[in-house]
Amino acid sequence: MSNVKPNKSASAATAKAGQSGKKGNAKERKRSWMQNKHYAKKNKPPPKDPGKPNIPPKDAQEFSANWKQLLGLLKDNPPEKKEPMKQSPALKTAGPLTNPPKDTSKNHTTHTQSKTIKTGENASIPNKLVPEDSQVNVNGPAASNQPQSKAIKRKQEGGKTFSDHTTKKKKVAPEEKKPTEADLWFDDVDPDDVEEAFGAEAADIMRKKKGIQKSSSKDTESALVKERAFEGITRAVAMDCEMVGVGPDGEDSIVARVSLVNQFGKCIYDKYVKPTEEVIDYRTPFSGIRPEDIVNGEEVLTVQKEVADILKGRVLVGHAVHNDIKILLLDHPKKNIRDTQKYKPFKKEVKSSRPSLKLLSKKILNVDVQKGEHSSVQDAQATMRLYTIVKKRWEADIRDKYRKRESYKEHKKEAPVPGEHV
Repeated sequence: MSNVKPNKSASAATAKAGQSGKKGNAKERKRSWMQNKHYAKKNKPPPKDPGKPNIPPKDAQEFSANWKQLLGLLKDNPPEKKEPMKQSPALKTAGPLTNPPKDTSKNHTTHTQSKTIKTGENASIPNKLVPEDSQVNVNGPAASNQPQSKAIKRKQEGGKTFSDHTTKKKKVAPEEKKPTEADLWFDDVDPDDVEEAFGAEAADIMRKKKGIQKSSSKDTESALVKERAFEGITRAVAMDCEMVGVGPDGEDSIVARVSLVNQFGKCIYDKYVKPTEEVIDYRTPFSGIRPEDIVNGEEVLTVQKEVADILKGRVLVGHAVHNDIKILLLDHPKKNIRDTQKYKPFKKEVKSSRPSLKLLSKKILNVDVQKGEHSSVQDAQATMRLYTIVKKRWEADIRDKYRKRESYKEHKKEAPVPGEHV
């Protein structure tokens, strides 16, 4: 096939014939298509060499026709040079700027209309950037008759720009929202627990809803001690001891204070005990004992003898009282011991197998004890008050228990031994 350039008139006639809906000769259309394809292939630009970098053209022949036209246009009509900005005479006569000059030893920036010029010891101002006629204040913004931006004006007037607000954001502390009665919708929670979790205001709201008042030390004493009552030794006495830690790591215990109260809650005995060993842990948050309390205390042998004389032939009331008896190296008949920790009706009422004195006092007496440092006198009073509430029932149960035991022993004695003749 000969190299023939495509005929524009022929292609236009073919297009016109196609628009009118007439079908041309298939052979002629194929030949025209082949000619166009051959022409496009022949005039295709050579592929780029991947090894050569893309560099701008240097020879005039390599420039495109548009670039040549642009160069020719620039030669014919060269751009006009802008005259340098001159300072207005008003600013020249106004004197120095109101802003105080800054320390020129530090590097800082000078703002002009379109350039930012660094000045200082390690920087110089090029002559090309700064016109000769203009006066530049190296300590502040350029003094020219051009209007300054609003941000620079606010900076000069002492205000803050948008960048200052974005970089230095004030941290506003969230306001603590006080609880309201609608927030405390629950009813089966102890107000003291609410006070520990949410504060005193929430606890006061809970007490108001329940119709109770906050207990004080006077209220506690009045609930545990009977006024104008007998202050001597009664048939039943309650005892409580405070201990301190000795030995390795303060794990062992010795007695530091012994307190006894009578049936009406009146204190009949209260003494600090001088330690027989070096005290490692005073356990002050729980015992309330401090070094000055026991350094001049009573001798332990004296305290043992005095307590033993008081307990002789009497009912001993206490909470986990076996620990107090053990620490004093004493012995007491089991039938005369009333331990509030082991009393089954108390266990059932508070739903605990080993209830604490604090729990029993709160649930049964509605009295708060052992808040902060413990007091052996107050603990003994709370134990005695628990005992006196159920005293009749408890003593009746004890009598029935020992009566059944005695009758069982008598029945066992009277019963014939197997193998013996009556």
